[in-house]
Amino acid sequence: MEDCLEQLDRHLASRCVAWLLGAGISFDASIPLMWALTDRVRALMNGGPHAALLDKVWAELPEGAHIEHLLSHLGDYAALAERSRSKTMTIGTLNDIEQAHRAIVGHIAEIIRWGYRAKSDTQPEEFGQHGRSLVTVAGHSAFVEALFHTQHAGLQERRPAVRLFTTNYDTLLEDALALACVPYWDGFSGGAVAFRTHRFGEAEPDVGHRAHVVKLHGSIDWYLGPDGKVWRVRDGDTYPSREARVLIHPQSTKYVATQRDPFAAQFDLFRRTLARPSDNVLAVCGYSFGDDHINQEIELALERPENKSTLIAFCREGDAMPACLTRWRSQPWKRKLFILTEKGIYAGGEGPYYPSKTTAEHGWWTFKGVTRLLRDGAGEHA
Repeated sequence: MEDCLEQLDRHLASRCVAWLLGAGISFDASIPLMWALTDRVRALMNGGPHAALLDKVWAELPEGAHIEHLLSHLGDYAALAERSRSKTMTIGTLNDIEQAHRAIVGHIAEIIRWGYRAKSDTQPEEFGQHGRSLVTVAGHSAFVEALFHTQHAGLQERRPAVRLFTTNYDTLLEDALALACVPYWDGFSGGAVAFRTHRFGEAEPDVGHRAHVVKLHGSIDWYLGPDGKVWRVRDGDTYPSREARVLIHPQSTKYVATQRDPFAAQFDLFRRTLARPSDNVLAVCGYSFGDDHINQEIELALERPENKSTLIAFCREGDAMPACLTRWRSQPWKRKLFILTEKGIYAGGEGPYYPSKTTAEHGWWTFKGVTRLLRDGAGEHA
């Protein structure tokens, strides 16, 4: 397809572009991916007061389970214990289960806040901590610069806000937007301490912001108060009173959780963005297509004949690309699909086009590669 690169550039420069950003965009910022995060949390929990309970749960989970599977399993146990007369399950009491869950969530938040680098062949294991953070915002800042100060330079008055959907718990996207002086909306009002004002079914603000940040799975600085209010709170503050950190995990308990605010509202915004009646683009980076709920929302939108959305997926192919992308490439609506991997560009069911001219693989599927592509255009990296 000779005009594939031109089509790609046009789509990314179109008036209505939304992004879905996953854990992969924060890896170079020293925030670990799921398996390293799992190993680190397990190491922190070993020998602690909840170790015996957690050993029982890990023994029930299949090989290859990670920390989000564990939290989901604990959530299921807690729901059963709460309904039982004794408030007790085989692994422990309801209080034991909730305390273990809370401890794990706390460790996850601390690891994400300060950073962690797993041991490799070239570097030792490194732990970030208060006063010595490993986390860097450089990659996110470069992306924001390319997206808003190159792609959208001088066009902000004629473009709606760019929707930035993310499954990440970290705050790097918001930090990069603020550092670039790009005004954004995230559903909260206030300052360092903010309260959530957006509710399910309400419209997004249509003026005053160049970006809308929609965190589908919550954030390390979101807290749920005892009165049901959701707050965005600075690390270390003892106010307002809060019951638990608000996080969502894309496993068995996700369906119930996404029926309540704030998550119902977040997914409603995602659904409405995909359902726009006019030409619309969803670009995906750093997301491995491992969340069936998100994948289903995308598929339900694209399969509608009247839907004019285009999906541009940046992902690593390896031995096989994600199963849902392989399946989507054979669907009647496959013309709406572009996939950029290290092997080239797939347009619908065709490709890969533009295989690498050297022995090196294409890097345009990475977060850095996407940033360069936005800045320079696809043709420069074919």
